Amino acid sequence: MSRTYAVVAVAAVVSATVLVGGFGLRISRTTSDFYVASRTVRPRLNAAAISGEYLSAASFLGIAGLVLVHGPDMLWYPVGYTAGYLVLLVFVAAPLRRSGAYTLPDFAEGRLESRQVRRLVSVLVVGAGWLYLVPQLQGAGLTLKILTGAPGWLGDVLVASVVVLAVAAGGMRSITFVQVFQYWLKLTALLVPALFLVLAWQGDGRPRVTFDEQMSVFRADHPLYATYGLIVATFLGTMGLPHVVVRFYTSPNGRDARRTTVAVLALIGVFYLLPPVYGALGRLYAPELIRGGDADAAVLLLPGRVIGGLGGDLLGALIAGGAFAAFLSTASGLTMAVAGVITQDVLPSRGVRHFRLATVLAISVPLAGSLLVSRVPVADSVGMAFAVSASSFCPLLVLGIWWRRLTPPGAVAGLLLGGGSALLSVAITVSGAVRPPGWPHALLAWPAVWTVPVGFLAMILVSLATQNRIPDGTNAAMTRFHLPEALSSGRHR
Repeated sequence: MSRTYAVVAVAAVVSATVLVGGFGLRISRTTSDFYVASRTVRPRLNAAAISGEYLSAASFLGIAGLVLVHGPDMLWYPVGYTAGYLVLLVFVAAPLRRSGAYTLPDFAEGRLESRQVRRLVSVLVVGAGWLYLVPQLQGAGLTLKILTGAPGWLGDVLVASVVVLAVAAGGMRSITFVQVFQYWLKLTALLVPALFLVLAWQGDGRPRVTFDEQMSVFRADHPLYATYGLIVATFLGTMGLPHVVVRFYTSPNGRDARRTTVAVLALIGVFYLLPPVYGALGRLYAPELIRGGDADAAVLLLPGRVIGGLGGDLLGALIAGGAFAAFLSTASGLTMAVAGVITQDVLPSRGVRHFRLATVLAISVPLAGSLLVSRVPVADSVGMAFAVSASSFCPLLVLGIWWRRLTPPGAVAGLLLGGGSALLSVAITVSGAVRPPGWPHALLAWPAVWTVPVGFLAMILVSLATQNRIPDGTNAAMTRFHLPEALSSGRHR
């Protein structure tokens, strides 16, 4: 691939991101604009923004890399990522919007009337956000290194810098427009080259793609358990991802939140048809990536391998631009969510100036982590963040919205035992303290199978044992969650 074309494409995406973010700055006037875009984002716009931030490095590069290495079994990733929104639509979307909160800690305190629960949720939100940010930054470093030969750290620093500019400039109002633009760019960047790659494959006589020799290193032991761990984490983790949840607070009402979720299902469903195409073609045209440990680069390298010449360079540049859009959009959403929590629960003031300071803090820790921690396959590291979310926020949201008998001690027990166990398992896995093969590694690398039930059971059992601690405002909160806004407001007049 021509380095010149790649550099131009990346520079164009970075410049467009800053310019679109600047447009958001011009219309951001209030604190509510910064946190939730004054709750005025309509379903189609919000759906594109959610899809833009949700389709991360794992979606753009990681799924193709996993299909290349491990074969069709990895199609559970796009299935799980998409189906997670169906669970969110049924159980969470509208009640969460009606809660009137700005962040997950706001929801937890409003529902359970407990500062202790709020502080614990804040810690987990920041931890999950940082865990999810690290692979975005590492993916950017890998991409820039492959495309231009630049040092790996440069991509990490570049994405972090642009995110700070976009988020700190205009907050939620700004990144909404940025993420809408980036969703359509990412879809175009995968769709157009995929069409040419399939045509080239047909021109070669449609050689058969085989997955007989699977180099299954990460899942060599207990693959069935790993698959169930992936399914549980992705199906249930979506509803608690901090950058996804915060976008539902921007909807005008609960009905629009449901409509937004339906539109998201359609948008990400279309997108996820594409990465497996690159993974399958990578088996034919870039098989050396299986053993080389650079499977995540298959999407970037295929146009040059299959098509070549000027056409390959141009298509490769388009993919490079889309890849950077993936890193920027997801990193922006995560930084926005983490910065909101830091502003409200860590810094002494909640003004716009402190929000901008929180933005720098929100990106600095994962930037340091991305430079110091060894690289795990992008989709796998994101799957770990889903496991933490599924084990902590899923029980809190589902039980908090649908079960009147949830108590603050029950919530604390579930968050500590479920979310804490998942976070500890992920930390041990990333550190390399427990290595495959063997059950200890499998249980720690794919913890959702046991940490999600632990989270639910702990919340339920401890709540049943502390029924004298049910918050006084539970009935009012449940009414607000489940009645349409017009009826709920009428009851309180």
